[in-house]
Amino acid sequence: MKVTGNENNSHGMNRPGFSEIETGAEFNQWYWLKDELIEICKQANLPYHGGKFELRDRIIYALDNEGRLKPNSKKGKPKSSFNWAKSSLALDTLITDNVSFGPNFRNFMKSEIGNNFSCHSDFMAWVKSNPGKTLRDAVLKWQEMENRKNDPDFRRDIAAHNMLNQYVRDFLDDNPDMSFKDALHHWKIKKQMPTENGFVKYTKADLKLSTK
Repeated sequence: MKVTGNENNSHGMNRPGFSEIETGAEFNQWYWLKDELIEICKQANLPYHGGKFELRDRIIYALDNEGRLKPNSKKGKPKSSFNWAKSSLALDTLITDNVSFGPNFRNFMKSEIGNNFSCHSDFMAWVKSNPGKTLRDAVLKWQEMENRKNDPDFRRDIAAHNMLNQYVRDFLDDNPDMSFKDALHHWKIKKQMPTENGFVKYTKADLKLSTK
């Protein structure tokens, strides 16, 4: 399979091409883009749908098990059959375990909040974790979350798969006199080096990486 390292660095530690990797542990040392994971799955005749971590786990399992597909973990089916796409929604509508955030849900929230409503990840996570509460509760929670923007110290959590964003934030926090361009330069070097479980994280030692 011809998925290779993206860039050279001066440390002689380029990520190998996938065809050179023999074990899941070896694969798991390196950072991979989602597009690369999809391509690897296609070439290995593995399903290529799912999140980034799901794809990684699927490839690691196949490497360690003669190309076999990782068994699916059994997830409980939603108990509710409420149709979020077509049902009429109201403030008293109960949030169910099969809640979805399609146009029907979003249009209702905009009708209550206004066109400034956005279905951000923090809000969706709250809704999913609160079946039994009402859409009135959801409206109030969104407004509460929105008001946090007035706090100068407030920052949204960065999802685990958004490693670049987290790296840049941590780099600039630690080096306020440096620029986004500096952070991106160090990221490009660091992501080609071995990592712990494929996670690229900023450390103070990254400042010693090549600046050429």
